[in-house]
Amino acid sequence: MKTPPILVASAFACLANSSAILPRDNGAQSATDAFEGWKRASPQGPNGYAPANVDCPSTRPSIRVASGLSDEESAWLEKRRANTVQPLRELLTRINIRGFDAGQYIDRHRDNATALPNVGIAFSGGGYRAMLNGAGALAAFDSRTPGSTGAGHIGGLLQASTYIAGLSGGGWLVGSIYANNFTSVQNTIDQNDDGDVWGLGNSILQGPKTGSVQILSTTDYYKHIFESVSTKSDAPGVFNTSLTDYWGRALSFQLINATDGGPGYTFSSIQDDDDFKNGNAPMPFLVADERYPGQREISLSTTNVEFNPFEMGSFDPTLYGFVPMKYLGSNFTDGELPDGQSCTAGLDNLGFIMGTSSSLFNTAILQLETIDGVPDVLKKALTNVLNTIGQQNNDVADYTPNPFKGFHSGSNPSAADDSLALVDGGLDGQNIPLNPLIQPARAVDVIFAIDSSADFWAPTTSAENWPNGTSLVATYERTTNETMQNGTAFPYIPDTNTFINLGMNNRPAFFGCDVKNLTGEGVGPMVVYVPNSPYVYNSNTTTFQMSYNTTERNAMIQNGYNVATQGNATRANGEDWPTCLGCAILSRSFDRNGETVPDACQQCFTKYCWNGTLASQTPPPYFPQMVFGAVNVKSDVGRFVPNLLGFALAAALSGYLML
Repeated sequence: MKTPPILVASAFACLANSSAILPRDNGAQSATDAFEGWKRASPQGPNGYAPANVDCPSTRPSIRVASGLSDEESAWLEKRRANTVQPLRELLTRINIRGFDAGQYIDRHRDNATALPNVGIAFSGGGYRAMLNGAGALAAFDSRTPGSTGAGHIGGLLQASTYIAGLSGGGWLVGSIYANNFTSVQNTIDQNDDGDVWGLGNSILQGPKTGSVQILSTTDYYKHIFESVSTKSDAPGVFNTSLTDYWGRALSFQLINATDGGPGYTFSSIQDDDDFKNGNAPMPFLVADERYPGQREISLSTTNVEFNPFEMGSFDPTLYGFVPMKYLGSNFTDGELPDGQSCTAGLDNLGFIMGTSSSLFNTAILQLETIDGVPDVLKKALTNVLNTIGQQNNDVADYTPNPFKGFHSGSNPSAADDSLALVDGGLDGQNIPLNPLIQPARAVDVIFAIDSSADFWAPTTSAENWPNGTSLVATYERTTNETMQNGTAFPYIPDTNTFINLGMNNRPAFFGCDVKNLTGEGVGPMVVYVPNSPYVYNSNTTTFQMSYNTTERNAMIQNGYNVATQGNATRANGEDWPTCLGCAILSRSFDRNGETVPDACQQCFTKYCWNGTLASQTPPPYFPQMVFGAVNVKSDVGRFVPNLLGFALAAALSGYLML
């Protein structure tokens, strides 16, 4: 059995029936050393964490109607699509689809990128389980990962992709990679000193270990979080704070490689990063749901809001508009910034946006009583502040002033409100962030949907915390809703019992193979569904596990690498996986260009495409067996485990444990 090349950062793992995975030699040069060490998205917040007035550009910002792509995305797209051609050629020729000259095909259409495949990647929510399983898939897709371009591997898919989306835990992955200048997963896990980014041995409630760029004790960690959030509420203007501000600041210490968690780092600053600006990296999206005034439950009819480096807003007919990300905190009215109103910047704090997409976890920050090392006087004061905020919509991220006040008042439920309330992007059941990628304006051909959801949960007779297609079903149902459909086309998706009975919850499956048989109108993407399953580690950890030692973290990532590659094409009946992945990438392009589909691809589609068969009977209990031998993982006896029982129970009662 071949072992994936990732996780050479620590000597922890030895696969049964395979050689050990060795730590990287400190003197060796990694594939990501070309990044010249750690760089970061720039701290463009004008006053640290606090929003502040800035000079307006010569053309005053306004709310854009969502009738197409922004000028900024369109200009960027020309660069990006051209830059995906060569990585796509290298990937497809390396895969070597039998009876098909991929190099010749790409060369024939090289001067017309729209004829070539347009690829998107989506990482589901699910806390650190989703972040780490997703990181394994991202490493498998990344040609910078050592060994990822060898036989049976699929490195280069990331470089050939145009868009990448994350939600909640998947959003932590995407946000962290871009916060650190589109670094690689391998480069991230090579940093293993105390205080390094992705050091998850301490719970987020404890704060990072002192060392590297982190210099704060637990007490100072909390003081810094509260003081930085206070600067926002005390800033001139009306900037309400919520639990999401505290949660987002805490996340930043783990995910942004900067002293004090990078309080000035903004999401809009990604557009100025050289790799992104020059079209050398995909466009990232994070996703949240809107909570309408007076609404408690989040339904499939709620507005899906996307954050990208240029804009925040939605194509949904309820809102149908976008605000320039950099000026998110400006006081817009009826879609315009009134004369005499200054521009405001800094509300798009990167941690705050990652926290918004994962606000399900907000109440974790209320568990201060479980934390050692915080003086009782400070603990009492901080708890009082948090409890006061938490009594009102504690899973809401408060965006005040509401940029969409007065905008599309006939359809926008929040048009009359001073505040825009956003919540965890998976609370409507769409735990895979597909909405930005299925918009007709983006013309995505294929989406690789990495699902780390916890759709099996107590009380059931099956193993908990594995996915079963629930999120795909939710997006399918939403695209059949005429009110919210808005021209999007999407594959037909079966019920979750069919997923389980046909084994599509345990290994990859294709949906939408017949371009003429989709919901809605027009052409929509094929969805390559890649569900979390156990290859070398039982990666079904609970959504609410808040700490992982280095060996656990790396085992989760290594398992995710195996999930994405089907064990480097060594899983039984998965030997053709790289070929079939290539065929999925090319499918819409074949159709668009009137190309004859190679026999090898026809065989792949017969094997992996859902053909409409339903098996809706109650499935047997699901207890997946590990595909290969388990990696060795060290347990930390007595390591800190926060008391999140109340939080988990509350979430379960709300029906949210699938995240």
